[in-house]
Amino acid sequence: MQRLQKSIDALMGSYSSFGLVNHSGAVNLPSRESIDDILQGLDELIFPGFRENQILDHDNLSLITGEKVNHLARELIREVEKSLAFAARINGLGGEERVLDPGYIPSFASKAAPCGSEGCHAAAELVVEAFFEELPRIREALSLDMRAAFRGDPAAKSYEEVMLSYPGFSAITIHRLAHFFWQAAVPLIPRMMSELVHGRTGIDIHPGADIGESFFIDHGTGVVIGETTIIGKNVKLYQGVTLGALSVKKEEGNRKRHPTIEDDVTIYSNATILGGDTVIGRGSTIGGNVWLVSSVPADTMVYTRAGEQLVKTRGN
Repeated sequence: MQRLQKSIDALMGSYSSFGLVNHSGAVNLPSRESIDDILQGLDELIFPGFRENQILDHDNLSLITGEKVNHLARELIREVEKSLAFAARINGLGGEERVLDPGYIPSFASKAAPCGSEGCHAAAELVVEAFFEELPRIREALSLDMRAAFRGDPAAKSYEEVMLSYPGFSAITIHRLAHFFWQAAVPLIPRMMSELVHGRTGIDIHPGADIGESFFIDHGTGVVIGETTIIGKNVKLYQGVTLGALSVKKEEGNRKRHPTIEDDVTIYSNATILGGDTVIGRGSTIGGNVWLVSSVPADTMVYTRAGEQLVKTRGN
């Protein structure tokens, strides 16, 4: 027991030295479990009748939908309020929260919705109300993603199969939800959402990535899409694709670091495309295992053969 007391004393010392303690008297952080439950509820709301164990009562769909929206709105407001309060706390702190890096204040702290005289609850309500107003448009975007997956995969037998079983479709579903909260400058929650689906699918899409309609990831495992990536319409990725940054220096955090992929591009497995100035032109095809750090024009094919990387434009 004497050794245990030494361990306790050492832990208390590390709390003082390194921080990372969310005190009971401070504002609570968002709950990972609650965010997971909210995502499950939103999934049922977006795809009614597909996720529940019970048969959906179509005659009472309006009532059921209203109950779900009100319940999820209350849950979301609580978690968003915690996040906005965290941002406000970081903005005005000068102490223990910065023990690990005294000069660092997260960029979201200045962007997040101001809490105002009524506290963060009122600001959270505004964010959540705007989210539910946007939900029908998110459903429309997801319907196009589902159709793109069905068209793009000869093995897909039905829309329902895509919706129920395709990891790429699960990943883009959560991304489109998380991206709203990222754009609203809500801290923590968007990354929590994206990492929950990352853990389940192996697909890592940063919530800041801007992804156009009719997007399809086939197979998906190992795909990485960075924060400042811009992806156009009708883009298809295969497993292992990385849309990443050339540099990971902290001071470049507010710059565009990830590539732009224009409309109608296909990128095959294990291709790596890096850099904020790199643009893959419309209608291009990037072959498997290709490594790119510079732009290619529209209607270009880039591929490897016998260890050599080749570029072919349409008509040549």
